[in-house]
Amino acid sequence: MELKGLTAVVTGGASGLGAATARALAKEGVKVAIFDLNAEKGEAVAAEVGGVFCKVNVTDDASVDAGFEKARAALGQERILVNCAGTGNAIKTASRDKQTGAIRHFPLDAFNMIIQINLVGTFRCIAKSAAGMMTLPPLNEFGERGVIINTASVAAEDGQIGQAAYSASKGGVVGMTLPIARDLSSEGIRVNTILPGIFDTPLLQGAPQNVKDALAAQVPFPKRLGMPEEYASLALEMCRNSYFNGEDVRLDGAIRMSPR
Repeated sequence: MELKGLTAVVTGGASGLGAATARALAKEGVKVAIFDLNAEKGEAVAAEVGGVFCKVNVTDDASVDAGFEKARAALGQERILVNCAGTGNAIKTASRDKQTGAIRHFPLDAFNMIIQINLVGTFRCIAKSAAGMMTLPPLNEFGERGVIINTASVAAEDGQIGQAAYSASKGGVVGMTLPIARDLSSEGIRVNTILPGIFDTPLLQGAPQNVKDALAAQVPFPKRLGMPEEYASLALEMCRNSYFNGEDVRLDGAIRMSPR
């Protein structure tokens, strides 16, 4: 797929993986719309890449509809969607308080929140973007209309203590990638998912440096945190390479294979 002149929507584009992807797309001549809840950071990234910011809550149908409407009015119908909006938490399924001995279970509203953002929110944006892409003529003789890239995590396959909700949500993203790719294949819309390992993103902003160093040391090679620009590089290749379809690709320095 030739990228120059196309329009892209990047969810979670105000920071981290999404912001790096927005910048990389813009450098290739792509017009970029940023979907995010953080207006201050989102407006700044949009201004930097010459795009448009849309304040969007991916868990809300009306908000997502309004975001696509604003983006398409300003930049035209997107042919690229990159889903980076997401969050996580760390709560054991059931645990015992070390001081009091009190037993508590994972609050179900906290579990549901992660599922709604990471899984349902991703699917919501996929479905609405794909419907929009279907209104466009094919780009080439192979019938290609667009591409959708999702963000899962190595936790989809190798979740750690406290990651039940996060792993479930990201496992769902991986699980739906191939069926959606097959659903949309007759319309020339490709669907792929990236499974990042431990990346230096806002999710780790509050972590002390010694914690980050310890996490980096767990990566077999290279022994460091992943850089958002590396995610963006793979996302761009998934856009360019038209034979990339229905794939779940790990980007983790082999951490899923690290010794226990």
